[in-house]
Amino acid sequence: MGMSAGGGRGGVKSDINVTPLVDVVLVLLIIFMVLVPEMQSRGQDVVLPKAAQVEREEKEEPVVLSVTPDRKVFVDADAYPDEAALQTRLRDELSRKPGRRFLLKADQALTCGDVRKVIRLARVAGVERVSFGVEELEAR
Repeated sequence: MGMSAGGGRGGVKSDINVTPLVDVVLVLLIIFMVLVPEMQSRGQDVVLPKAAQVEREEKEEPVVLSVTPDRKVFVDADAYPDEAALQTRLRDELSRKPGRRFLLKADQALTCGDVRKVIRLARVAGVERVSFGVEELEAR
């Protein structure tokens, strides 16, 4: 590897061996490919309201209800255009694991009535507690 054949002076070859560098880069690529999907937030992308006090999440993964600015309701990544289908999905989640946490991520452009409607639908489906998703205000 480090020696060259042929005429000329015998000596040290000054070429850089890039094989270890490529190995390290490939390992890092694989690590990022595995970690990036885990780091992405669940639910739909919405602009969350800001709050001074934030309750830290528990270890158990909640069911994420997202409400977009155009008032579409999602459970995790699935859209639910009508109220009956949404309530059926929420009942199914509760039957699989009673007492499961529900996190409501509502866009800050929505009115209070839009958010209350989703909470009312969840209550009718049997959800006892709905937590609000907010962004923490930056400390000054």
